[in-house]
Amino acid sequence: MDIFVARQPIFTQDEHIFAYELLYRNGQDNTFPTIAGDEATLDVLTHSFLTIGINELAGEKLCFINFTENLLKKEVFSKFPANRIVVEILEDIPITIALIENLREIKSLGFLIALDDFVLQKNVKLYEELFSLVDFIKVDFLLSTQTERYAIERIVKANYPNIMLLAEKVETREQFHEARAAGYKLFQGYFFAKPEVIKGSEIPANLAQYFRIINLLRNNSVSVEEISNEIERDVSLSFKVLKMINSPAVRSKSKVRSIKQGVLILGLEELNHWMYVLLLRESKKNHSGDGMALIEASLFRAKICELLARRKFLQNASEYFLVGMFSLIDTLLHRPMIHLLQDLPLSDEVAETLSGTKTEMTPFLELAIACDEVRWDDMIVGAALLSIDHSTLNTLYLEARRFATEIIN
Repeated sequence: MDIFVARQPIFTQDEHIFAYELLYRNGQDNTFPTIAGDEATLDVLTHSFLTIGINELAGEKLCFINFTENLLKKEVFSKFPANRIVVEILEDIPITIALIENLREIKSLGFLIALDDFVLQKNVKLYEELFSLVDFIKVDFLLSTQTERYAIERIVKANYPNIMLLAEKVETREQFHEARAAGYKLFQGYFFAKPEVIKGSEIPANLAQYFRIINLLRNNSVSVEEISNEIERDVSLSFKVLKMINSPAVRSKSKVRSIKQGVLILGLEELNHWMYVLLLRESKKNHSGDGMALIEASLFRAKICELLARRKFLQNASEYFLVGMFSLIDTLLHRPMIHLLQDLPLSDEVAETLSGTKTEMTPFLELAIACDEVRWDDMIVGAALLSIDHSTLNTLYLEARRFATEIIN
């Protein structure tokens, strides 16, 4: 599924990039579509930090992100790094005691705060408290008058040296020079650069969670508590597990009081079976055509890597399963493997193998890929390298292909 975020650079007086403003987009069309403000901000946060990746979007720069009045009251700030986000307070948010209290809490968490499209209003008694919390004031050079800008500049220069003035919607060299002469330290607008749309792809969160749980279930030493904790992270999956327990196939007589109890009733083996069923359902819902073929290939590679490792009596066969499973993740998500590996909690050897470094796992993965792509000469060479005879390889191939096919079909 394609996702989009736009970024527009914010420059210093020397025209070096200081930060980026991240903006909601739902396609390559570089305009803001009709969408609720809360949803737009949450999508920007999710795509920037969890899908595309903040380092890919902004490197080590700060990210200015618009926040609605409603989101300022939420627990969303505990989910994202304070040292990367500048919280932009939209111009239509009323300046109230409640807002000041919210900003004071946000500030205590380490976030920087900016006032967006700011214009001084009459009869506002809370400016002193507000300005004591603010790090940036963004002034619209396209819509504001020179008188409005001067009023802001005078107050900031006289009383609030902690605030950096940011001139936005700067569209000409003359506006840039005017703003710089007036004491503005930061600049943003079409004169420098239009917003750039960044495209990414995501595996839906529930699908990724299913893969994580399936991998855990392959570990013989995993505890019911570990599995339960993973399931509890997904409300939809928790609901489905409880529905499984109430299905005619299980039909427990006792009331289930926790996910852990439900997992105990269902049993890890039965849960493992159902996880593959759910994985199939979600895969079909979220992928089609080439996407489904890539998922099937990933599952095939995972299984044959594991079978080969077990055939060689290796103790970490579950890691070989991971090597095969994630060998196509860069193709599925349309992102460089090296960037994806930074976000995956994989062992060093698994990560190195997937990045192309030669490891003890490499011959297993190369043989799995050769089998997946049915390259006979490479299959023969790879099997000989691992001392696997042709008959055994054929047996393992059929078992892995059946494993992947049963999940997808």
